[in-house]
Amino acid sequence: MQDVEITLLLCGLAVGVLTCTWLAERIDVPAPFVLIVAGIVASYVPGVPQIELTEDVVLYGLLPPLLYAAARQTSLVDFNANRRPILLLSVGLVAFTAFGVGLVTHLLLPGVSWPIALAIGAVVAPPDAVAATAIGRRIGLPRRIVTILEGESLLNDATALVFLGTALGIVAGDGFDPAMVGVDFVVAAGGGVLVGFVLFLLVAKVRRRLDDPVLDSGVSLVVPFAAYVLAEHVHASGVIAVVIAGLLLGHKAPVLQSAQSRIAERLNWRTISFVLENAVFLLIGLQARWIIEEAGAGPVGNGRIALVCLATLVTVVALRLLWVFPARYAIVRPGGDAAGHRPPPSYTFILGWAGMRGVVTLAAAFVIPEDTPSREVLLMMAFTVVFGTLFVQGLSLPWIARRLRVPGPDPAEDALARATLLQQASKAAMHRLHDLEYDDPQNVVDLIRQRLDQRNFAAWERLGTVADRESPSETYARVRLELLEAERERVLEIRSAGTVPSEVVADVLALLDVEESMLDIATDERRDLRETLSARRTGDVCDDLVDHPAVETDPAPVCQACLDEGLSWVALRQCLECGEIGCCDSSTGQHATAHFHETTHPVMQSAEPGEDWRWCYVHHLTA
Repeated sequence: MQDVEITLLLCGLAVGVLTCTWLAERIDVPAPFVLIVAGIVASYVPGVPQIELTEDVVLYGLLPPLLYAAARQTSLVDFNANRRPILLLSVGLVAFTAFGVGLVTHLLLPGVSWPIALAIGAVVAPPDAVAATAIGRRIGLPRRIVTILEGESLLNDATALVFLGTALGIVAGDGFDPAMVGVDFVVAAGGGVLVGFVLFLLVAKVRRRLDDPVLDSGVSLVVPFAAYVLAEHVHASGVIAVVIAGLLLGHKAPVLQSAQSRIAERLNWRTISFVLENAVFLLIGLQARWIIEEAGAGPVGNGRIALVCLATLVTVVALRLLWVFPARYAIVRPGGDAAGHRPPPSYTFILGWAGMRGVVTLAAAFVIPEDTPSREVLLMMAFTVVFGTLFVQGLSLPWIARRLRVPGPDPAEDALARATLLQQASKAAMHRLHDLEYDDPQNVVDLIRQRLDQRNFAAWERLGTVADRESPSETYARVRLELLEAERERVLEIRSAGTVPSEVVADVLALLDVEESMLDIATDERRDLRETLSARRTGDVCDDLVDHPAVETDPAPVCQACLDEGLSWVALRQCLECGEIGCCDSSTGQHATAHFHETTHPVMQSAEPGEDWRWCYVHHLTA
């Protein structure tokens, strides 16, 4: 293929990805499904070149950045908290599936030896990181389920590739030694962890000396490929090396990088993930024609091919469900989580049903030697599992989640946790400010306090204000956006006149952009919150909150102090000690806080309709 043709092909892929993603958003369908269908259709269009993925392209070109992007945004704390179910799925379930599919393949496909049957079992065993997160997050699965799916899909490729290598080694005449399989897995996993950790230490040391966000982002782009190649070079798991490096660097980013570097890296990897993730699904679809044609041209009859492909798909789905229910104890922690909640069996079913396969399955299938009997059928089996799980399980997952009433992340609980966390951060800032020694003839401290209050008030206002009235933060955002637009228009007029250096104009425009991006615009979130508000328990609980449980508030609350002073309130709070109703801190009067300072009554409750969250003034905690 000529250089010009390659360039046109890459441009066509990029345009196809963007177009299909835009179309998926318009018709409210997950983008992976639209991209795969578009790829299948395009593979049969005359003039579209045949694209055959190879294991090197996927394993060395696509997999490292995709794994790194997923790992760096995965919480190391959540990953560690769920390590038992993650290991059960990423190691135990992969082995269970590999042997189960191997048995079915050996029975239904004549001429396929046991090692090759186990090899194709290892190929179709691991669910895909991209598919799990792309679909799971979009439909709003519970965060713990998404965390387990992410953790599983980050590690299961390593298990599958070790099993695949062992099976192919047997084919090559190396023999089978169960003890050596265990040793190989431990060496691959341990070596991957060591390489990833060492690379993390090196990058951390470099990042402490980098102030330039561009250089820092450049280092970030090198890390996944370096981790993968170095680990594979020493016969360790490149997958685990990339995951460990990504988890640790993402976890330590707040102390290793500057704020500008973190923002730049976050935006860069969001863009890379968007392009690669969606390109992967399009590439999967583009494999359809040549895989189907090669399978049809082989010696195995079409009926036998259809039978073995369907049996493999059913086996993959059934074995996952058969595994997760007996393993429920370790997967859902029947004793309950930190808040005492015990996940229902429906969570286990969702976890078992969300086993979509992806591009790694196709890439691993290409590792099977070309002279293997019925290789074209094995490739067709891999493609069927990828296509079938994505469409059968992926398309039905939202419907099943709704039927089982599996709740997604609660926006009200998130808003309450966000407001509490910001309040705690501000409290720490004020303690630090109190300890500092400074001269302040210009009243800078008052300005700092004002900005901290403005940020905190905006967070609390998301929880609820008068339904038909703008909150102060919304009014500020709306007005300031209009003013920023006027400022930008004037700056652009001056730029056109050419009287100010272009570098200066660019700096001013960047300042305006930063301020606009920082505005707290939460109209849509507040609308969602009004629909979902109910009793919550968030964060730690102090003795005062325990001693003051939620009560039925006044059905028609008013702030009498505001009425006496001729003021308007934003939201109302009720003291749980004496029943006094006062306005919130976003209101001009701040009478609820004034009531606390006068009486030291510790706990107040929201008096807004549909809300029963409480706030402890003494310990700065919510419930």
